[in-house]
Amino acid sequence: MTSGKEDYLKAIYLISETHDVVTNKELSEMLHVSPPSVSEMITKLQKQGYVDYTAYKGSKMTRKGKREAGRLLRYHALWEVFLVNNLKFSWSEAHEMAEGLEHQTNDKLAEKLDDFLGHPEHCPNGDPVPRKDGSRLGITTRLLCDVDIGESTHIRRIMEDYTLMDYIQSKGITIGMPIAVKEKEPYEGPLLLETPGGDITLSYKAAKQIYVDD
Repeated sequence: MTSGKEDYLKAIYLISETHDVVTNKELSEMLHVSPPSVSEMITKLQKQGYVDYTAYKGSKMTRKGKREAGRLLRYHALWEVFLVNNLKFSWSEAHEMAEGLEHQTNDKLAEKLDDFLGHPEHCPNGDPVPRKDGSRLGITTRLLCDVDIGESTHIRRIMEDYTLMDYIQSKGITIGMPIAVKEKEPYEGPLLLETPGGDITLSYKAAKQIYVDD
């Protein structure tokens, strides 16, 4: 399978975690490719049994497609853990490198890497590492921007966006960190968070991409 097809499968997998049917528009926006290119690739993936496509609605992953996409995401997550924990790369650096390494990995290498890392359950940005069958559990869906003033919770995961990951790390925010929302400025203004290391001001845009306890 080409890396291009693998990238499409991963995108469909990730989008389908919130809703089963994935539209071509969603894929076009996520992968930054033209609608005709999406249509062409979906046709190929359907012929190979990875997706079921319904005209004017979108694509739904087959069991085969979900297993393949989960395998790739597993490889990606394991490399991110290795690069951050063992080689001390930043989250964004590790994410970029893992994008290439995942395509050069097979099950044997992944198993040895998993054993070496002590079978991690989450990657550095908090996403669960997929299991061998392609599924992943424990996806949190509540956004930090929806937490009420005075409420306490924990940071669980952030979206894999290069700029966002660098911004979050520069703020000293870590996965699992306990926080409480002290202030929320109106009209999508910044949030003031109470953390063990002191108060942190966070933009609303970032808070819309950070997930906390459900």
